[in-house]
Amino acid sequence: MAREEENLFEFADFDEKKSEHIAAPRYSYWKSVWHTFFHSKVTIFLSVFVIVLVVFALIQPLTSGYSPTDAPNINNSEMKYLPPSAQHIFGTDNIGNEVWDVVWAGARNSIIVSFISTAIIMTIGILVGALWGFSKKMDRWMIEVYNVVSNVPYLLLAMILSYVLGAGLGSLIFVMCCIDWIYVAYFIRTQVMIIRDREYNLASKCLGTKTFTMIVKNILPYLVSVIVTYIAREIPALISYEVFLSYMGLGLGTNYASLGRTISQYRSYMTGYPHLFWIPVLVLAAIAISLYVVGQKLADATDPRTHR
Repeated sequence: MAREEENLFEFADFDEKKSEHIAAPRYSYWKSVWHTFFHSKVTIFLSVFVIVLVVFALIQPLTSGYSPTDAPNINNSEMKYLPPSAQHIFGTDNIGNEVWDVVWAGARNSIIVSFISTAIIMTIGILVGALWGFSKKMDRWMIEVYNVVSNVPYLLLAMILSYVLGAGLGSLIFVMCCIDWIYVAYFIRTQVMIIRDREYNLASKCLGTKTFTMIVKNILPYLVSVIVTYIAREIPALISYEVFLSYMGLGLGTNYASLGRTISQYRSYMTGYPHLFWIPVLVLAAIAISLYVVGQKLADATDPRTHR
């Protein structure tokens, strides 16, 4: 009986590599981000809609041949004030231009300005804000600069700088970047201060890790969802600022097409020819809202707490 029991058991071999194996599913952060983001059919639809909208807005003006500096054809009276139809999708304006071409030319410039400005603002703001939140010496004088700038309305500063620098694509991008980066930097500074004194950062500091390495390796990866959330608000906001400045006669000026300039020109036709005013307004709303919603969905997906 004892011999039979001995045959039932055998000694297990010890494998050092297998002993270190963690019996848990592999976790990939970015794979989980995209899985969460594309889990909803509504999100997929909105993402495709935004991509098609932005790509179309960037390409269509290159093929239309429309230019805001072209002299109007005064002999083309039959083409004026035509309502929207299959042949004239958005109708025509007071000088016979296709509103379809005018609107997408303005949308293209608005998107270009907002995307370039957001890239510059976020790059400068994140780098400065991370250093600002880590350096107590830098915090003393940077907080005073922020208090001065933040107590003056953003649009007022933008209008003053636009008057001084003049209209133009480069001037408008500079105006937006010159002001807005400090708000991003202050926001990142606050987030960095929340996590800079955690145990693993104090341990890294005691081990002699450089400040820049700690910022890049220990802090910024934890702020991905926060940064994406800010970008989701920043792009539509900058589109709105560009439209407002162009509406007020500043911004891009008369040499560039703009949704704000288009809305300003067509506002007097709101009663007689409402399509001239409401079509660019609706296009602006579609671009801004869709970008914001998709950005918020991506921001939620980058939060590890939403991962399954």
